[in-house]
Amino acid sequence: MLSSVSAFLNFLRFEKRYSQHTVLSYETDLSQFSLFARDVYALDDIEPAQPVHIRSWMAQLKGEGQSSRTIVRKLSSLRSFYKYLLKTGRISTVPTAGLTAPKISKRLPVFVKENEMSELIQALEASTEDWKGWNARMLITLFYSTGMRLSELIQLKEKQVDLSRMLIKVLGKGNKERVIPIHPATRQLLLTYTAEKRKRWTMLPETLLVTETGKKLYPKYAYLLVKKYLGQASTLEKKSPHVLRHSFATHLLNHGADLNAVKELLGHASLAATQVYTHNTIEKLKEAHKKAHPKG
Repeated sequence: MLSSVSAFLNFLRFEKRYSQHTVLSYETDLSQFSLFARDVYALDDIEPAQPVHIRSWMAQLKGEGQSSRTIVRKLSSLRSFYKYLLKTGRISTVPTAGLTAPKISKRLPVFVKENEMSELIQALEASTEDWKGWNARMLITLFYSTGMRLSELIQLKEKQVDLSRMLIKVLGKGNKERVIPIHPATRQLLLTYTAEKRKRWTMLPETLLVTETGKKLYPKYAYLLVKKYLGQASTLEKKSPHVLRHSFATHLLNHGADLNAVKELLGHASLAATQVYTHNTIEKLKEAHKKAHPKG
């Protein structure tokens, strides 16, 4: 019989269909708790762990200087694990049930200003002298115009792009598919990019975006390229593909988009995850009110 941890990780992989990165995160958290339980309480297995064991671990993490966000994530991993054990009949009570997670201060999403985004896209139009320039243009345009996650865009296949209907079918978290419309300018850029690909290489992977050698794009390549160009266009401390996803959502809401529609476009499981973007919209409304209202 598989150990409870191995069975849980297989459940995440094969039934929940979580990504390798997500499963590894759960595995790391459970391994760290297992080491603590063994060293401090001589527990060979964390299946029978009690609330006092978990509370002590959280206290140790806090004493080591771990952030509240990290501790909350680790506690969430344990909660999922013990809920799985309860559901499968391995335990009769959940040791995490009465535990309170530390409070996390809300961080507003970082986004690029609209004028800076416009300037960046214009600058990228002249950056297609080499294939890396083409990729920079494609990555930044697609991240900003679709709100896709890095993993989604890296895995995006040509057959998922329907240029005749101006739609992209994105395979998101948990293998959930969503449809994102594309702008005519983005459609034209995609047509040109794929045509250029065919001129350069005959044997190509199924994925839409490829490196200078005609191979499938990888996460670090995309991350560093986006970081480079965002660094030239804005003064933001954080410069990553996710900033463009934040910019996509924030700019849509600033222009009156429906919150539920933005939720669907982003592929969020709940509206709560999307509502964080309304804070930026409210701040913009407050600023406009202050500047324009005679009693503001």
